[in-house]
Amino acid sequence: MSIEKFHIQVSDEVLNDLKYRLEHVRWPEQIEGSDWERGTDINYLKSLVSYWKDEFDWRAQEKELNHFSHFRCNVDGIDVHFIHEKGKGPNPTPIILTHGWPDSFIRYQKIIPLLTDPASYGGDPNDSFDVIVPSLPGFGFSSASKHSGMNNYRVSELWAKLMTEKLGYSKFAAAGGDIGSGVTRYLALNHPELLIGIHLTDIGIIRNLMVSQSEAELSEEELQYKKNASEWISNEGGYMSIQSTKPQTIAYGLSDSPVGLAAWIIEKFRSWSDCNGDLNKNFSKDELLTNIMIYWITNTIGSSANAYYENVHSLPPMGHINVPTGIALFPADVLLPPKKWAMSNLNVTRWTTMPKGGHFTSMEDPEPLAKEIRAFFTPYRSKE
Repeated sequence: MSIEKFHIQVSDEVLNDLKYRLEHVRWPEQIEGSDWERGTDINYLKSLVSYWKDEFDWRAQEKELNHFSHFRCNVDGIDVHFIHEKGKGPNPTPIILTHGWPDSFIRYQKIIPLLTDPASYGGDPNDSFDVIVPSLPGFGFSSASKHSGMNNYRVSELWAKLMTEKLGYSKFAAAGGDIGSGVTRYLALNHPELLIGIHLTDIGIIRNLMVSQSEAELSEEELQYKKNASEWISNEGGYMSIQSTKPQTIAYGLSDSPVGLAAWIIEKFRSWSDCNGDLNKNFSKDELLTNIMIYWITNTIGSSANAYYENVHSLPPMGHINVPTGIALFPADVLLPPKKWAMSNLNVTRWTTMPKGGHFTSMEDPEPLAKEIRAFFTPYRSKE
């Protein structure tokens, strides 16, 4: 399939079915006096579902999303959906931004104009980008693989072909967080000739530090990371254990119940963002529900969860990355990597600790991240 324009248009049948389900919820009980410590709080969720049912306007959100230039094309058997917005500067640098879970391509909705048209936001027009934001396979409007093995490495190969064979770029930049961080690093590892640099907001869970038996060789910072990661996995990693072992089982409930889907996703936005327990501080209900709707209308919560299984069971080891790497760390993100480990395993040329922000910072507070991305790539832009 050649590149085709894509327009988001959900059928009335899907929306009517959703409305019926939201009007016929069977709610569980919640322990008296409990809040979010056992999972998504029922009082908050009831409030969100009430708004979803009575006030949320999907058609308005759909119209807003369609202001972007959407496309689809087939890459190695996967129909890849992506946004492609051209930069408005004199010589825009192409950049591919990769999202993670449980977000979607709308992770970067707010940051796209800041990168394509920096002059309109107080920046330098010479720092503009052509921005490409694909949906991961099995997420949103990209099709899922019918075969096993669609891990971060495989996705990075799809992105290399998308950028070069489909879009015609010979050199480009890449950035990402969460799953997007892994995809971006494999892209740099296996195709350094294509990348001018990569920018990351996290490095995921560093498993070789987690299983290291030689603690005497670890720095104090690395030992603290190992302790923090173990505690986080024990207290917050239940979703990851399920999705990396039995994703099909959880898919039945989450694909059938919009309230179950919302509860599964919304807890992570609260836990991983810089909101101090108040989701309304950083996200509007419309933002949260639009992201949830992307999963619901495409029925992709099962295939997106399967990405964890693939990355645990079929992902090749990561080697040293020589491509220039920028890392911006946000204090409320899930796990902050030890600097010594990062410096030893990646060619880190810019390391920035941001004053605030969390895992979804491009949704929470996009301007500082956009400035950081522009600043990192400035020295590596083509002079032609």
